[in-house]
Amino acid sequence: MSSKENNKVEKLDKESDEGNIEYKLKLIDPTDTRFEHLVTQMKFRLQEGLGEAIYEIGIEDNGYPKGLSEKELKLSIETLKKMAKELNADITILREREGEIGKVAEVLVRRLADEDFLEIRIAVVGNVDSGKSTLVGVLTQGKLDNGRGLARVNVFRHKHEIETGRTSSISQQIMGYDSKGRIVNYESLGEQSWTKIIEGSSKVLTFIDLGGHEKYLKTTLFGLTGHKPDYVLLVVGANMGVVGMTKEHLGIALALKVPIIIVISKIDICPEHILKQTQDNLARLLKMPGSNKIPIIVRNEDDVVVSAKNLISGRISPVFLVSNVTGKNLDNLRKFLNLLPAHKKWDEFIDEPVEYQIDETFSVTGVGTVVAGTLMSGTVTIDDELLLGPDEFGNFQEAKIKSIQNKRLQVKRVVAGQTATFALRRIQRSAIRKGMVLLGKDAQFKVAKEFEAEVLVLYHSTTIQKNYQAVIHCGTIRQTAKITKMNKEVIRTGDKAKVRFRFLYYPEFLKKNRQILFREGRTKGIGKITKIFYDKLSSKP
Repeated sequence: MSSKENNKVEKLDKESDEGNIEYKLKLIDPTDTRFEHLVTQMKFRLQEGLGEAIYEIGIEDNGYPKGLSEKELKLSIETLKKMAKELNADITILREREGEIGKVAEVLVRRLADEDFLEIRIAVVGNVDSGKSTLVGVLTQGKLDNGRGLARVNVFRHKHEIETGRTSSISQQIMGYDSKGRIVNYESLGEQSWTKIIEGSSKVLTFIDLGGHEKYLKTTLFGLTGHKPDYVLLVVGANMGVVGMTKEHLGIALALKVPIIIVISKIDICPEHILKQTQDNLARLLKMPGSNKIPIIVRNEDDVVVSAKNLISGRISPVFLVSNVTGKNLDNLRKFLNLLPAHKKWDEFIDEPVEYQIDETFSVTGVGTVVAGTLMSGTVTIDDELLLGPDEFGNFQEAKIKSIQNKRLQVKRVVAGQTATFALRRIQRSAIRKGMVLLGKDAQFKVAKEFEAEVLVLYHSTTIQKNYQAVIHCGTIRQTAKITKMNKEVIRTGDKAKVRFRFLYYPEFLKKNRQILFREGRTKGIGKITKIFYDKLSSKP
């Protein structure tokens, strides 16, 4: 594992016309026309980064780190500040370093808080008792743990979880950063309500705290496929090492191609040689052929910035060594989370027909039936009439949107990529199951029991053949299916094949190219839907 201490800037790659990173040698006294052009350029970079951009000042377009004098740098940053103000954004200097003949600055530009805040979803996984819920509690509340589980109590949802200290359900907590990178959760005494956090935040991280015990693996899998996380944060207890479900969770995150952040916790109670052993085992696991990632131990601010910028490339996995009791290295983790880029481009799906995947249902007194989920495409506003289904016969029924909440905040609309809860008019909770969708009336209403997928078997102790049954996870769908056909007689660990599956119980709403994950016991495989066999056109109400 490596860490870079060097403060001198090496030559960067040539500037890209796409993405949210902009190089500027200097920004001194631009003319009105030039200033207008610079603002337009910044607007584009902010759009590319979904409300965030990084400016490299003192760098030429070809990546040469020439650098500027103190005075030139100061004037350039003043201009940058004025540009940001035009776009309702703020700037924060991330770091200053030595260029070839002067100083180079790396600056974060972020839009101010508004209704359309930037949301990043982080699934928190790891073996039982590794400190997942404690870490989430410490990050979201700003108070250290007492070593006996004080910080995690607010993260638990059920009485049995508080008593056992183990998470069985999917619990969500949020952490907000304002335009200057300050953590909104910590800005007043006592616990902040979600509404207050959202109102003051430009960027909101949602931690999806998943169970670590083997018997809750199906819930954990549902969290990873149904909640659409942008990142996976794998927590490893320093004293326990890479054991039990750690490998399982890492394997699933790699299979789903979700960028992975690693936190080694409990370093305050771990002997040095055991900690080194844990790091070595983790490094070995990350460098294996199926994973092929470079673990980087984050020790200082430079490592924080480099890791955050390169995480999306998929080649690196930052590793943080922390203690939730002493607070060691938590500041580096907080700075890193502030810089985490959004990497899913949802803009192109906003004008598509509505598709909302339901992952949970509630019955709220005085409100009625409420569904929670992710809007995969389109825009939904209050009073919209959507169609809910498919039921066990493949049919849909009308559902009117009574009210909308995004992170417990009442809003008038939500767009593709956002998670939201909808209160539905005239719908019984008993009529809804996981895997159902809400669709716009202009959407395709085809549902199917059979589909074909190109699959890769990640692990199976013997061979898989026709009639084999496994649970299919596809978005929020979770249903047992049987193999009805394969282009090979048998498949084993590491094999790829074209496989035809048939759901055992009821039809589902499927789309081509969607990712599937199948599992039965310790068998795991992933795949992509290549063909759907529609039984019939589903009936609209």
